Amino acid sequence: MAAGRSEQVIERIGIDESGKGDYFGPLVIAAVFVDATTQRELALMQARDSKKMSDGRILEMAPDIKAICPHSVIAIGPQKYNELYAKIRNLNRLLAWGHAKALENLLERVPCERAIADKFGDERLILNALQDKGKKIVLEQRTKAESDLAVAAASILARAEFLLRLKRLSSEVGTTLPKGASPSVELAAKMIVKKHGQERLDTVAKLHFKTTQAVLTG
Repeated sequence: MAAGRSEQVIERIGIDESGKGDYFGPLVIAAVFVDATTQRELALMQARDSKKMSDGRILEMAPDIKAICPHSVIAIGPQKYNELYAKIRNLNRLLAWGHAKALENLLERVPCERAIADKFGDERLILNALQDKGKKIVLEQRTKAESDLAVAAASILARAEFLLRLKRLSSEVGTTLPKGASPSVELAAKMIVKKHGQERLDTVAKLHFKTTQAVLTG
């Protein structure tokens, strides 16, 4: 009986996002369900926060995590992201919407009472978005939540999807789109405007970043 109880305590959904600080590419939110069995498997695979892993390792590990864990991945491409941001005008609200969507999709497939996410704002933003859909869950927001295996697994899935989509966008515009928001990012954005015109930025970049202003006025 006690073993059953401890397994129930282990069952949880980890949520994490990727692309929030990257000018180019989508915002991706992943939710991963973990139980006692998959917890052991993820530990053996040495799943950890994607920020501590190389891109190559992330892309290798993501299919294995998808094979063993029920999951949901929401990718908001740049164009959709810019539309949503123009409406919502707040990154935390946009993130909460994405978190709720990923959670909601996963809860349709697996019953779970507990979710863990990184602390990025008011947890009521996520809970309210879920409540509108009639879904209830105990949400724990932690700083450094990626130390939890379920959140680490979600961070790997989110980053892998981000990297694949960034690569696809790069080949579409014929320019390598760097990660982050550095001077090389600004240079790549200027190249895109030069080659394809200003409106093409909307399809590859998050326009509310200061980079946009620097590119268009520089």
